[in-house]
Amino acid sequence: MRTQDSATTPTAIAVTAPENGSNARASGAGAGAGADPGPATARRTSRADAGRTTARDASAPGSPAGAAAPVRTPASDPRPRGTLLAGLGVVAFSLTFPSTVWGLESFGPWSLVAVRSTLAALVAGVFLLAGRVPLPERRHWAGLAVVGGGVVVGFPLLTSLALRTSTTSHAAVVVGLLPLTTAAVAALRTGRRPSRTFWIAAVSGAVVVLGFTLGESGGALSTGDLYLFGALLVCAAGYTEGGRLAGLMPGWQVIGWALILCLPLMLAASAVALSLEPVHLSAHGVVGLLWVALGSTFFGLYVWYRGMAAIGIPKASQLQLAQPLLTLVWSVTLLGETLSPAAPAAAVAVLVCIAVTQRSKS
Repeated sequence: MRTQDSATTPTAIAVTAPENGSNARASGAGAGAGADPGPATARRTSRADAGRTTARDASAPGSPAGAAAPVRTPASDPRPRGTLLAGLGVVAFSLTFPSTVWGLESFGPWSLVAVRSTLAALVAGVFLLAGRVPLPERRHWAGLAVVGGGVVVGFPLLTSLALRTSTTSHAAVVVGLLPLTTAAVAALRTGRRPSRTFWIAAVSGAVVVLGFTLGESGGALSTGDLYLFGALLVCAAGYTEGGRLAGLMPGWQVIGWALILCLPLMLAASAVALSLEPVHLSAHGVVGLLWVALGSTFFGLYVWYRGMAAIGIPKASQLQLAQPLLTLVWSVTLLGETLSPAAPAAAVAVLVCIAVTQRSKS
């Protein structure tokens, strides 16, 4: 009866003091349901319990230096992946102007913008429905409206109007000022202030791009440049707001809901524009339309906002310093435009500025 009582007593198996040998032996007797394991087993149990107690004590606040701490797996750094995603967005955006020129072979500027936005919105709607994504919170709709007005409607429309009179290479280098514009708008919107080194490198890159632009155009500005400068402002606002929202929801949902928000307007605009502007379908026109709708508007903004959320708006925007130079390459390859001898020098200078901004503390 004494052995049975010991086995059913909860306090008999609690070992808290390894230095007390008699308590350890009593615990061993209780755990064996009546069979005494002997002193050796009791000592092993005491040492094991003492080790567990020490590990718990070492992880507690105020543990002495040198105490063993639990091993923790470090979280993966999101910056390399974010830089890669933002870079993919830049590549997609660099094809926008050549694709727009192709699209203008078949459509008018208003038709091209309305149809591209409508197609992109339909694709986004399919993804949102397939993923059963809930509606954004009411407080996010104002920001989504800024994204839609800036990158879905404003920038495509203004650049399409500019490309009727400006060459692709000229437009590309003017839009090279977008990183600096985005960083300035982001600083005003978020209240964050990048370091002085960051600003020096960003301004230097913008000066290189501006000097390249004026050198290529002979120092003269045209009506198309006014459209392009307006496109810079609205796009910078859209990028900034989209980057902020991408920290609250997945990036593809940001551009997806912005497209859906603009869908009713774009459907009406498509009907009106297609009835007023002549359409002459061609292979280039169809390919250009599909790319600006699916490549630039949906895929490009999807990876761009995800990358921006990972590395921050200022640093992501500086990656776009490479965009005009990439566009020059596509202009030569796809459109047959002549590349200026100054382009390689400008490319090296811009890449140096990108490297400095990526390493500077923001």
